[in-house]
Amino acid sequence: MTYLLLILAAYFVGAIPFGVIMARAHGVDLRKVGSGNIGATNVGRALGRKWGIVCFALDMLKGLAPMLVAMMVLPQEKGPRELWLWLATGGAAIIGHIFPVYLGFRGGKGVATSLGVVIGLWPYYTVCGIIALASWSLAAWMWRYVSLASIIAALDFVTALLILIAILPGWKFAALWPLVIFAAVMAALVILRHRDNIRRLLAGTESKIGTKKQE
Repeated sequence: MTYLLLILAAYFVGAIPFGVIMARAHGVDLRKVGSGNIGATNVGRALGRKWGIVCFALDMLKGLAPMLVAMMVLPQEKGPRELWLWLATGGAAIIGHIFPVYLGFRGGKGVATSLGVVIGLWPYYTVCGIIALASWSLAAWMWRYVSLASIIAALDFVTALLILIAILPGWKFAALWPLVIFAAVMAALVILRHRDNIRRLLAGTESKIGTKKQE
């Protein structure tokens, strides 16, 4: 029952639409501005870069906070069963952001909340998350597309996890396979939620960082 309550709480925390709340406080309907997305990029477009950064931090905390609580509640062993409990908690927060009950299950893309979950699952996801964040920064600097950088980072996260499991003696696939499955699902969700951006990238119409219509 404790684990079930933790997972449910993680969903409802993840579903808090900070972007919509912030925009509404400024008299803006975020879902009618720019891309209509409730995430940090659209908040930055509607309210300015400062508020976009605040939104990103809050959305990230929606993933990190449940994982920190899980550290106090869940077993500290890292076998497959325990990992599934950790992942169910983090996954609930991500699903909450993507499909928030407060907004009729129409939410954001889950990148910032996923990052919070990644940071909170030490050391396996945290190390891979640092690598993915570095690849995001490099891709964003090189090509100036937030969407492309997010997709590349999602793929690099899975790749980094597989490589580290293969080369580090303490990281055994037999014990950590739930992490690989969950990482692949997270990456697939990120890519799926960016399908419109992918179409615009292929068509050459995707807006770059620094333009008024960036996505």
